[in-house]
Amino acid sequence: MTETRAPIAYLTGQYPKVSHTFIQREVEGLRALGWTIEACTVRRPAAKDVVGEAQKAEEARTFGVIEAAKNPVTMIRAQIRAIARDPRRWGRAVKLALKLRPPGVKATIWQLFYFLEAAVLAEHLEKKGVRHLHNHFADSSCTVAALTAEMLGIPYSFTMHGPTEFFAANWWCLGEKVSRARFVAAISHFCRSQLMYFAPRESWDHIRIVHCGVTPALYGPHEETEAPTVVFVGRLDSVKGVPLLIEAFARVREEHPRARLSIIGDGPERAACEARVQALGMGEVTTFHGYKTSAEVADMLRRSDMLVLPSFAEGVPVVLMEAMASGIPVVASGVAGVAELVGNGISGFTVPPGDVETLAARISVLIADPELRARMGQAGREKVEAEFDLSRETRWLSEIFTGALSGTLPEGLRPKD
Repeated sequence: MTETRAPIAYLTGQYPKVSHTFIQREVEGLRALGWTIEACTVRRPAAKDVVGEAQKAEEARTFGVIEAAKNPVTMIRAQIRAIARDPRRWGRAVKLALKLRPPGVKATIWQLFYFLEAAVLAEHLEKKGVRHLHNHFADSSCTVAALTAEMLGIPYSFTMHGPTEFFAANWWCLGEKVSRARFVAAISHFCRSQLMYFAPRESWDHIRIVHCGVTPALYGPHEETEAPTVVFVGRLDSVKGVPLLIEAFARVREEHPRARLSIIGDGPERAACEARVQALGMGEVTTFHGYKTSAEVADMLRRSDMLVLPSFAEGVPVVLMEAMASGIPVVASGVAGVAELVGNGISGFTVPPGDVETLAARISVLIADPELRARMGQAGREKVEAEFDLSRETRWLSEIFTGALSGTLPEGLRPKD
């Protein structure tokens, strides 16, 4: 029987959505450990981004901040309630809103919206008896979280992913947010080092490393394919480098004409990618699948020979963990924390970002050597089981939440073995 724990709220910009499935898995894991998690989202995701019955059910139980704030009565009542609850806290929240405000008139207007949203969220969390607010990402939703926590007088924390927020650290007042948080969960050592760069020294001690994780039992074993199959899973937008993969695969087919390319995901670059595939004469060997549920992705990974992720910027992609847990090697750009997951030449290959020639060469090496694929796949599975198992990471995060609520964080950057 699980222990009943204090209510915690989870907030992010859009929840639940198919590209952020790892957040939903984390929430479900904490609930299984006995935590009461009140899921909240600033904005409702688009219908196309909510995939599968599990996500639809989670969306139905998630509080939408902007959705509630669209009612003028709700918004005005929330501000009155915030002032009546504690005028001094409300005043400090006003000062904090000004402190976290990026420069410019437009940014000031947005900051006003965040302040109004924070009051609506605060009223909701007060009704639910929430004692701690946790946010994913350090952008606008983290601003709302910091303001809400100030109004309510409860601690807040956030999970830092990157890399987007690191490109605009001053705009999002990253150092101030780290300083004010009860703790920050960084997804990798690289991520933590970037936080240390932007945050004052006295705040470093409350940064812990919490990996995103997967449940290895849900993936694999690998099944042999009739033709060598390369798979990509992710958003089809500029940061993921899909055009590079298409160009590299065109070179690969010169040596391996039976090879096939499977692209899972959707996004603003899909039409351009489809057009380039047709222009290269690869329409018959390339399939665009669109978004798939987690179970469908797991099944397609099992029936692929490798996953390729030629991103220009990343945190530590969960899809790499999923592929490695499926027993297939990965080829990924060696950016940010990727090397903390992928051992170059061990569980796959890391390649210089933007280098089409090396990307194509590494794919070709793997296609030509089934025994190498098998060895790398096994090594990848073992790596995920040892360091990126969701249940272990969730227990560690639970321990951190317990410490945050009691006033003493657990020692160490990572959980003890």
